[in-house]
Amino acid sequence: MSTESRVVLLADSGEVIGTANKATVHTRETPLHLAFSCYLFDAEGRVLLTRRSLTKRTWPGVWTNSFCGHPAPSEDMADALRRHGRFELGVELGELAEVLPSFRYSARDASGLLENEVCPVYVARSGEAIHANPAEVAEWVWVEPAALAAAAAATPRVFSPWSILQLSQLGDRLNELATTPFGVVPTGASR
Repeated sequence: MSTESRVVLLADSGEVIGTANKATVHTRETPLHLAFSCYLFDAEGRVLLTRRSLTKRTWPGVWTNSFCGHPAPSEDMADALRRHGRFELGVELGELAEVLPSFRYSARDASGLLENEVCPVYVARSGEAIHANPAEVAEWVWVEPAALAAAAAATPRVFSPWSILQLSQLGDRLNELATTPFGVVPTGASR
């Protein structure tokens, strides 16, 4: 079995304790594991919002951040992000930065499946056209960061629970990141 088809299992402390088959890890009793989320910006400072494919096992059809995924065991996180950017959106990522390094959440979807992840949050840029993988993304739209925050606040049930929590924690930083080079980290942002 390829390492890309496995997820990294974590103890409650965040220590790596093993791996599991990605295809079977998400259940009603999902063990804590490592993931990531990414918000992709274009040259105009808009952020990519995606709607999860209707065939996704958890939260099918909901709107969410640009893309998410799981690093393979021993895979560098930046490499995992770049791999998923190509796989899900058909783009090469340019500038990349970690903005919520200790984000963690647990949420149960309507079918009873549990998400239970340590999920650092990243921002990235790409000037390429989106060529979404239909198995991952049903549709997408570029939006102003302030419009995304307003939509999430007004209709949270339309969005993934992790994106609602992330947007809440990011606050105005998403607007700042849209127009600031990631090498110049806005006040309050983390590296």
